[in-house]
Amino acid sequence: MDCGHDPMEVVHAQKGRHTYAEYRVFGALSLVLCNFCQVDFTSYAPAYFGLPSGTQIGLGGRDWQLIREMPATVRKDKCCASCGHRLSFLEFVLQAREIHAMA
Repeated sequence: MDCGHDPMEVVHAQKGRHTYAEYRVFGALSLVLCNFCQVDFTSYAPAYFGLPSGTQIGLGGRDWQLIREMPATVRKDKCCASCGHRLSFLEFVLQAREIHAMA
């Protein structure tokens, strides 16, 4: 859901270059990531998801749980022309911000 906007990552998915898994993140949200994005998730500033600065996110962080391994699937999705992210990832970000605004 994070890197699927990049045409090269679509090729990587089709060639089986990465592994994919679904994670439960921030309590109730679901996120599908490749193995690279799963490790890279910690590079996001916590504030991007509505969390206080210094909050650990990603591996070993807040509310991070493996749900299941998944096969690579490529499907069309809308993308933001400004940031390049897929609609599914932007919806995840919006939901995360809404959850953390209530906390």
